[in-house]
Amino acid sequence: MPPVQTRHVTEDEDGMRLDRWFKAHYASLPHSRLEKLLRTGQVRVDGGRVKASTRLSAGQSVRVPPLPDAPPPPGEKRTLSKADRAFLKEITLYEDDDLLILNKPSGIAVQGGTKTTRHIDRLLEGLSDRPETRPRLVHRLDRDTSGVLVVAKRRSVAAKLGRAFQTRSVRKIYWALVHGVPKPPQGKIDAALVKAATPDGERVRKARAGEQAQAQSAVTHYAVIDRAGQQVALMSLKPVTGRQHQLRAHMAMAGHPMLGDEKYPSDIDLPDGIERKLHLHARRIAFPHPSGEGVVDVTAPLPPHMEQAFSAFGFTVKGGEVEEAAFDRDACTR
Repeated sequence: MPPVQTRHVTEDEDGMRLDRWFKAHYASLPHSRLEKLLRTGQVRVDGGRVKASTRLSAGQSVRVPPLPDAPPPPGEKRTLSKADRAFLKEITLYEDDDLLILNKPSGIAVQGGTKTTRHIDRLLEGLSDRPETRPRLVHRLDRDTSGVLVVAKRRSVAAKLGRAFQTRSVRKIYWALVHGVPKPPQGKIDAALVKAATPDGERVRKARAGEQAQAQSAVTHYAVIDRAGQQVALMSLKPVTGRQHQLRAHMAMAGHPMLGDEKYPSDIDLPDGIERKLHLHARRIAFPHPSGEGVVDVTAPLPPHMEQAFSAFGFTVKGGEVEEAAFDRDACTR
């Protein structure tokens, strides 16, 4: 556990809300944890108690109590091992002066938690020793979901991309293998979701009557690309919204849970030779470049366990290419 730190607000951070400042410097700190630290006076600005909505001024001092998985103090760079650098290089799909786009493997967390010490966000911390140039995650993928993950190389770029995601000018396409074959083969799932505690951890479920206040709207477009009889279908999923576990929950609610999904499981056994891993892959992402010039359009190759499943069921990428041609023609924002 690191010691208490006193950090100073930079000119670039003048006017930033305190909660957003913490998000920029301590991305893995949950907002609920920050609120508790503020209520108990463990976080202070210029020695005084403050709220999460407090606007910071350049030069102010922020008292930061010991935090799990905190980045090192300014000037003390968290170094990457040769193995970690090789790993980041191996999973890099695209890079320029503003962006880094990775092909996140299944099983690796994007951000840390109580028992998670190795994750993508921690690896990114080792790429810079200055907050203003620290690479920042622009969106999230579940630990067990593989595929395209966008990283901004500076806070200003992250802000531009954050607005792009909020205005739905980013198009995303996921591939998934599900039990059974949805009917109709193409359609839209519009079902608001709420978070619910279960004995196995937090899950999301369809909102019930009277839960409108805490419900989050969630919309997913889907299409069947290919199928293996009535046993398994290869799906294209295009989320309009970006809720936690949205695609997994929507397909389970439709009666077609994803192969290998332990959070939203099916009572149907996996076919022989198929790994017990989530078969959900962030296949492709496209968005206007934050510089204002051109469009970024990146496709991630399948992870090994999905390649194995494609071979077992006789699925080929050719069907996906047909589907992706429709993605290119689609004028809707995803």
